[in-house]
Amino acid sequence: MIVVDDGVPAPLGAHFDGRGVNFALFSEHATAVDICLFEPGERHETRTVRLPCRTDDVWHGYLRGVLPGQLYGYRVHGPWDPANGHRFNPSKLVLDPYTREIRGKIRWHDALYGHRRGGREDRIDRRDSAVYMPRCVVTAPEVPNLALNPVRRPLADTVVYEAHVKALTRTHPAIPEPERGTYAALAHPAIIEHLVKLGVTALELLPIQGFVDDRFLVDKGLVNFWGYQPLSYFAPDPRYLGEGGLGSLKAAIRELNAAGIETWLDVVYNHTAEGDHTGPTLSFRGIDNASYYKLDPADPRRTIDCTGCGNTFDVSHPRVMQLVLDSLRHWVTAYGIAGFRFDLASSLGRSPLAFTPQAAFFQAVAQDPVLARVKMVAEPWDIGEGGYQLGGYPRGWSEWNDTFRDATRGFWKGDSGTLAKVTQGLTGSREVFAPSRRSPLASVNFIASHDGFTLADTVSYEEKHNAANGEDNRDGHGHNVSRNYGVEGDTDDPAILAVRARQKRNMLATVMLAQGVPMLLMGDERSRSQGGNNNAYAQDNPTSWMDWSTDPDPALSGFVSNLLALRRTQPALRRRRFFTGTLIDPDQPLRDVHWLAPEGTEMGDSHWSDDGLQVFGMQIGNDGGPGNRLLMLFNAGTEACAFHLAPVIGGPWRPVLDTGEPEGTPPPDAATYEAGAAVPLPGRTVLVLTGSGREAGGRAGWAPVR
Repeated sequence: MIVVDDGVPAPLGAHFDGRGVNFALFSEHATAVDICLFEPGERHETRTVRLPCRTDDVWHGYLRGVLPGQLYGYRVHGPWDPANGHRFNPSKLVLDPYTREIRGKIRWHDALYGHRRGGREDRIDRRDSAVYMPRCVVTAPEVPNLALNPVRRPLADTVVYEAHVKALTRTHPAIPEPERGTYAALAHPAIIEHLVKLGVTALELLPIQGFVDDRFLVDKGLVNFWGYQPLSYFAPDPRYLGEGGLGSLKAAIRELNAAGIETWLDVVYNHTAEGDHTGPTLSFRGIDNASYYKLDPADPRRTIDCTGCGNTFDVSHPRVMQLVLDSLRHWVTAYGIAGFRFDLASSLGRSPLAFTPQAAFFQAVAQDPVLARVKMVAEPWDIGEGGYQLGGYPRGWSEWNDTFRDATRGFWKGDSGTLAKVTQGLTGSREVFAPSRRSPLASVNFIASHDGFTLADTVSYEEKHNAANGEDNRDGHGHNVSRNYGVEGDTDDPAILAVRARQKRNMLATVMLAQGVPMLLMGDERSRSQGGNNNAYAQDNPTSWMDWSTDPDPALSGFVSNLLALRRTQPALRRRRFFTGTLIDPDQPLRDVHWLAPEGTEMGDSHWSDDGLQVFGMQIGNDGGPGNRLLMLFNAGTEACAFHLAPVIGGPWRPVLDTGEPEGTPPPDAATYEAGAAVPLPGRTVLVLTGSGREAGGRAGWAPVR
């Protein structure tokens, strides 16, 4: 028997205490809230209970006798007044924003919309939507000690691997078939061994918070594979649960932690799956549209769209910000998540409309005792006015550096005028991040991500090939900064394949040798291709899946492993401070960075102003003094050159990485070079040498840091 009592207004959501469940739901503009209880398999609720109390805009009630596993949803009463931003419709079952688990999935039907589709947008639709909606699930209380504390690696030692749960594991032959594509598969020894062998320290998962397959995709037989249409910010998406349920995700994260690998989540708090004002009523819109979304002050029936997805979640509202912070803490404390990458993060700093690094959300994260210890990474843009904010985030945040990506691609592609940008990226993008008093670790450097060409496609395609998405190749951006080297797509021409192999290694080397936090896209180490699709968000098929059965460039994984091993063993590649060009040894003319021209001089104004310059050297040291130094020689041109080592740069120098070698390892008999020697540097090559870098001759006038 169920007994109804007043309950309490906090915490929000459904919480079992051993005898019953306290339900609490925020809605500032509602007039009443009903909790609907469902039996498994039933199309409609078996019991409806009006929440008896309202405290500070939180509707709450305690139902004694309700146990974990109970299925439920809400019906929220209030004004149907779209002209003033209110879209309450109790005919629509809505999900609890705080539910920890979801059962079932959306079955698209016009009854899911609060208004009559195909007619007047302001006309209410009173058809019951329950039969088409998933259910919330009451879960047992969290047991914190079941989630292993994150390994919490220093950011300076971090190497990120961006991956998709299903795409990474769907075809691996060592994983039992029932587990493939599930959370449990992430913990399989074959996956962990692969990541450890590469040298990865953080697995960043594309969105796994409960999300929706857009109706227009379902109608075309596609899905929202990437997951950037969120609906539930506390519940893992059920499509990856498998037989292990919620526990399988927690177990996978524990196993990754035990192997020294952090788990990060890509999270989407900038918009929800409910779209614009013509979209469905699934949760937030039916609970309190005027509170959860940014509405157009001139026409409150419409949402402000800074995201390109129809709406913008209003994180400037105190209760909405509370939801986001509660959600983030939940993933840290219940699952052991060690970092978050925020999709379209500029929308989180709009207070209320213009972006500011002093936004309340950023301040709240900085002072939160749980979140202040977690790594925070922004995708530093949205599509709203003033939305591109690379370098504009506060201390404590890192950012995806797309300028680094484009400059690196352009430099190796042979574009003119890229020298300044690529050298800026190699030094941690001081010009971008120093004004906000941050370090090189604010820059997350990458050559490819889920959005755009893979590394292999960057050297194989010059045009996007997105016909499979069903949008006549109109979707996806056209600015790919790519080159096919003679043939669009696949080829068996050995000369073209050799150039592509060299260029993949050059771009990977540039990422991993740069100051900042490097990121590797899933499969780039195996030359994974998407057939030129640069927007494979709807492709749950071999286009997106990692192909574990074939490896077009079998030495590339070894190259990545060796490259990351070099990064681990060289403190000069993991600095916590920007280069300044100042002396680090009073007895030597030795600075923390030197820029070298191939003719044996230091780079001067004539070099920096040469838009066609494709060859340069960079000698660097670490934060702590002279010690071991690195000499990195870059030749993006097609012709070989002799790179002269001026006497002032010292020696001897020993090669430790050569992108002309399949696995990057110089041959055992590779020559060492003394000061004044000429180093043969083939075209399209990165050569890295180690040495003391101490002076062999007189004091030099070193060029300023660029």
